[in-house]
Amino acid sequence: MLSVILVGAAGCIYGEGTQVTPPSIAGYMGAPIITSGQQQVGLWVSGEGKSTAAPDIVLLTLGIEADSKTVARAQQDAAQAMDAVMKSIKANGVADKDIQTQRFSIIAVRQWIEDQQREIITGYRVTNVVIAKIRQVDKAGTIIDAVAQAGGNLTRIDSIDFSIDDPTHYYNDAREKAIDDAMAKAKQMAGSAGISLGKLIYMSESTPYVPPVAIRDYAIKGAAPAPITTISPGELEIQVNVQMIYEIK
Repeated sequence: MLSVILVGAAGCIYGEGTQVTPPSIAGYMGAPIITSGQQQVGLWVSGEGKSTAAPDIVLLTLGIEADSKTVARAQQDAAQAMDAVMKSIKANGVADKDIQTQRFSIIAVRQWIEDQQREIITGYRVTNVVIAKIRQVDKAGTIIDAVAQAGGNLTRIDSIDFSIDDPTHYYNDAREKAIDDAMAKAKQMAGSAGISLGKLIYMSESTPYVPPVAIRDYAIKGAAPAPITTISPGELEIQVNVQMIYEIK
């Protein structure tokens, strides 16, 4: 009895801060299958397809970091600064649903005393970090400036990532190109080898991981912000790879 293995699909956006799962390739050929007895039989080909798109959202990771001799004072300073930062974000059109707390921590700040060979606590640090989804890409620089002014010296901006809110269309376009590429290769190889292609017996989709394009470690520590912060989103590249196996007649 031959076993049947269902083949899944996966993919990613080049330049995106978060990985997005594309629509399944199954729609092109039903549920793609390969039987164990066919794994080493037939003509194997791979195809690559790419699609480019301008990002339509910005994921801004920002927060407040406050130090003080006591936890209560550090927390109070952080809360006041964060309240001002949140108000500035919302005033620039970012909705409540697009703001999510990523990290909140209270830690002791320690110092090693060499002559005493011991560690002492010199104060406490409160950190509050959120991710804001900015749906108006051209307002990213304005929002950064507003956050810096609102949070003052306690402001921290960790990263700026560009993404596409709904990448389905671009995945579909890249996938079609990848399938066309693989089919063209199969026909060329069969023609050169003097063989005839049979039915398609296997198809899979995969994409190697590529780190997202982002602006990192944009920290505002003490210095006054520039009047205007310029942010250039550029383009994102979406790539889909497929592998196909044909029977040989």
